[in-house]
Amino acid sequence: MWKTFFGKRIKGCGYAFKGAYLLLRYEASIQVQSAIALIMTFAGFYFNLSATEWMLQIFAIGLVICIEGINTAVEEIADFVHPDFHNKIGFIKDVAAGAVFFAAITAVIIGCIIYIPKFQ
Repeated sequence: MWKTFFGKRIKGCGYAFKGAYLLLRYEASIQVQSAIALIMTFAGFYFNLSATEWMLQIFAIGLVICIEGINTAVEEIADFVHPDFHNKIGFIKDVAAGAVFFAAITAVIIGCIIYIPKFQ
């Protein structure tokens, strides 16, 4: 069954769910971002966001969580390849963390565009 096209897709979804579980279970940064996502989702219901606002908010949440997951993968690979301190590994990890920073700033800006007018 797993050798068919659809069987391989189903098996791939299983790996994806396992990866999402591992991120949520063991990565503090993903746990924090998930808690923020829940708070912002409740805020969205409270402030009765429009469809466009929901799309922007969901995009921002997804962007940050995805980049956090990629950052975690990069850090794990870097630590596996070179467990001791190395300048190049440090550079790679810093660049990956910088990507998370840009995603988070983007999400904050989107959040401000959505929510600041609701307080005026």
